[in-house]
Amino acid sequence: MAAGLEEAFSAAGEFGCAQRRLTALLVLLQVYVACQSVLIVLVGAVPQYHVERVAAVAGGAQHIRFMGNFTSIVTEWYLIEQEAYKVSLASSLFFAGLLIGNITFGPLSDKLGRKPVYISGLFFDVIFGYVTALAPNYGIFAVSRFVVGIVNGGMALVSFVLTQEYVGKSFWSFTGSLTNLMFAVGIAVYALLGYCVREWRYLALVSNTLGVIFLLLSFTLPESPRWLYSQGKTAEAEDVMQYIALGNGKERFNLKLKPSSGTLRKDESPPGILHLIKHPVLRWRTVILMYIWYVCSFVYYGLTLNAGELGGNIYLNVALYGLVEVPAFPLCMFFIEKSWSGRRKTMMWFLILAGFACVFTMFLQKNSGKFAPQSHVVSFVWKNDGHVNGSCVAMFCILNQHIFPLCNRNAGLGVCSMSCRFGGILAPFVPTMKSLSPSVPFVVFGISGLSAGFLTLLLPETLNKPITESIEELLSPKYRVLKNEKAE
Repeated sequence: MAAGLEEAFSAAGEFGCAQRRLTALLVLLQVYVACQSVLIVLVGAVPQYHVERVAAVAGGAQHIRFMGNFTSIVTEWYLIEQEAYKVSLASSLFFAGLLIGNITFGPLSDKLGRKPVYISGLFFDVIFGYVTALAPNYGIFAVSRFVVGIVNGGMALVSFVLTQEYVGKSFWSFTGSLTNLMFAVGIAVYALLGYCVREWRYLALVSNTLGVIFLLLSFTLPESPRWLYSQGKTAEAEDVMQYIALGNGKERFNLKLKPSSGTLRKDESPPGILHLIKHPVLRWRTVILMYIWYVCSFVYYGLTLNAGELGGNIYLNVALYGLVEVPAFPLCMFFIEKSWSGRRKTMMWFLILAGFACVFTMFLQKNSGKFAPQSHVVSFVWKNDGHVNGSCVAMFCILNQHIFPLCNRNAGLGVCSMSCRFGGILAPFVPTMKSLSPSVPFVVFGISGLSAGFLTLLLPETLNKPITESIEELLSPKYRVLKNEKAE
């Protein structure tokens, strides 16, 4: 039978056994991605220490005695006082690498294919992960974190695209939310590894070995049928769809895919970032989304990376910061599908709640007379910001699919991811503002969250709205009629 790709997915199964096996591997990969993303929280943790001066030596030499029961790059290379900025610098270099990876790996996967770019990124991620663990000095450690950021960010982006392109469109929201949920679980897994492995080099080695397992399993993945179809490789796409159908327990069927209408001509350039600036209907949407992505990353990683400096048990702090996000995803999926809340209102209230949760810590500090993070202050922020940031990440995956037309969706996701990484680059330095006042970092995060929440009101509601294929369709009177009918 001659059919389009969506009809082929309906015949082969949109989310059968085959797709569940394929997406399970890519979703579980987020555990490894999370370990690399928050590696510096434990590897760069600062234990209590005493500086002892030896008067017998001319000039009064110093001897530093660390009190913790773990090692880190701080204890090995004495990154304290004037050298303390190097821990935040290493973290920022990682996020700078993520920025480059997001920009470069997307176009590469569009040109060369999802699978080869994904596997190559994971391979170099593992290689430079071991360089991080074995680094003889801080310089090599910092450079390796930068390179790991490039390949980790690019590989994670392509793996997320693959989870979407193996399944039918009706399951995009589910697989996107599941991917972000597993990232949160990965933070808790990393905390457990850190609790069991107290020497930082061994911890980095064990965390990186997870990537070796996923790398070997990833060779069994097929190429994305959607990418093959968009490139005009219908025969290869048919083979993948037959593979999915057989894996879903269906009999082999006579499938003949129609030529893709979205395939670009040789003399036609693909839509890019300039298309987002050129059209007024997309210009402000892009600017607003870029700022909100920036804020979510800024607040999320600022609080997560600060978990290592909070009072109490450092491993429990990190684990709770990951696990507290888990309830966010079913809440997100519940609210965004309700007509009385929708996507826009849910995003707005969750961001505003995060902002107030952070600002509220300033009043708690004034009442207590000192900043006691091991008490209700951090508990309050955890329970609110963990839910909010986890939900916002999931909602963004859904919003981007509807706000941008199909022809500009990759470009829109690319620029939003780029702004997201700027938030990650700046986030590690905000906790250092606690030297002014312990509550200042939370006030900065709170104001950012509040501003992003109110800006969300300028975005269109996408619940029950048709997915547009082109800018012309977005502006057409026919789409506006369909939009109103769907909304009703």
